[in-house]
Amino acid sequence: MRVLAIVAVLLVGAVSAAALVPAAGPFQLYLSAASVALAVVALVAILADRKPPAAGPVAEPLRPAPPPARANQADAEIVAFLAMLQEKGRLVDFLMDDINAYNDAQVGAAARVVHAGCKTVLAEHFSIRPVRTEQEGAAITVPAGYSASEYRLVGRIAGQAPFSGVLVHRGWRTDTVQLPRLVAEANSNLPAIAPAEVELK
Repeated sequence: MRVLAIVAVLLVGAVSAAALVPAAGPFQLYLSAASVALAVVALVAILADRKPPAAGPVAEPLRPAPPPARANQADAEIVAFLAMLQEKGRLVDFLMDDINAYNDAQVGAAARVVHAGCKTVLAEHFSIRPVRTEQEGAAITVPAGYSASEYRLVGRIAGQAPFSGVLVHRGWRTDTVQLPRLVAEANSNLPAIAPAEVELK
């Protein structure tokens, strides 16, 4: 269409120029009509060649902002249990401290505090008992249909259960869990394991 518009404009110019020549007097009416017709053709070609205005970016519908990520309730309760082990047995202090700076007697004394405090917490919230009651080192039989969560078989394993072997570790299990349920906090952070203690002066 652009070529047609250019040709039509050139022809309008040529016909208009021809109309100015004195010898074109008898054809003046025809040349004027041709000029008008070519001008109309040029106008139509120019308008048809125009591109529609580029569409601006399409506005997406407003979507509500996603809610801030909240700490998982189960994660918060695990942190709360760890906080109890820290409060009663200083477990986190013991594990996060560099014990290489202390001698064996100091580490042993600290381990007694950790042991007593953490054992108290476990006894308060779990009913823990051994998977097997035999003494470690005793010959036992692992029954057919045993639970894979209660037995870990090591050594040469062949055939099907029941298996005979030596008890290396009695294992532990619990029948009840009584952990406190947390009320969700307003913010999305996990609770602190232990608050920073500041002595004011």
